[in-house]
Amino acid sequence: MADTTNNLDHNDDFTLVEVDNRITEKIDTPKYSYWGSVAKQFFSKKVTIAMLILIVGILLLSFIQPLFSGYNLMDVANVNDFGARYNWPSAKYWFGTDADGKSLFDAIWAGARTSISIGFIATLITTVIGVTIGAIWGNSKKIDRFMLELYNIISNVPMLLIIIVLSYTFGNGFWNLIFAMTVTSWLGTAYFIRVQVMIMRDREYNIASRTLGTPTGRMITRNILPYLTSVIVTQVSQLLPSFIGYEVFLSFLGVGLSPDVPSLGRLISQYAPYMTSYPYLFWLPVIVLAMITVSLYIVGQNLADASDPRTHM
Repeated sequence: MADTTNNLDHNDDFTLVEVDNRITEKIDTPKYSYWGSVAKQFFSKKVTIAMLILIVGILLLSFIQPLFSGYNLMDVANVNDFGARYNWPSAKYWFGTDADGKSLFDAIWAGARTSISIGFIATLITTVIGVTIGAIWGNSKKIDRFMLELYNIISNVPMLLIIIVLSYTFGNGFWNLIFAMTVTSWLGTAYFIRVQVMIMRDREYNIASRTLGTPTGRMITRNILPYLTSVIVTQVSQLLPSFIGYEVFLSFLGVGLSPDVPSLGRLISQYAPYMTSYPYLFWLPVIVLAMITVSLYIVGQNLADASDPRTHM
């Protein structure tokens, strides 16, 4: 009898709770946001933040400062003003002046604007065409035969040689140079995407989707390309500095851009003879070029790593 009484006393300490069927369907896991995870991963590295701040500062100087300076490569208004010639970097002339008395600070950012613009436009054209054709290429056996032959022919010719020949053929000019850079460069991107698409298309869920009659276009845009975000970003991070490098090299040779268009390559070529006598004229454009290419590459690579879902685990 005593045991029964104790059990009754303990039962009074508990309260019956009604069953809520909605709670049983709730999964108690933290919410996942892909782009939120990308941002968290991207900004977790101090080097990435430093390089991002650097490239933003360079872009602002390159596209805003020339609007106020009014720099003109062909302007020689101060050539007879000997007091304005060959001034070393100072509080008045931050990067010094050249033989014509023109500010090197203004010249560098005007040239950087041209070089960066060419790099961004060429990268955008190459990426859009390359990804589009590569996605179709990887899903069509008929197109694959033709495109492989074309790729084998074009890839055996150095790209720099193609750009130089086309630049001489069509003449110097901003858009002519971009055309010469992009007319064949998309083929390498397309081949790279084709390989990735062929790997993705044969996975189980894509085979099942194809069996159920999903259109090819929908499979490409919904099932394949979203999973290649990190791969595409990696490709962009490599293309952008390389196109800027091509422009600088060609401008150094005097090919590609018109004589009146400033660029970092043209400045480096113009001031190369002053490497020992007035080294700031040569090395400051080189340093700015290095900061642009290195910061773009590091930011692009870290963004590619952050956009890979495997790094979010």
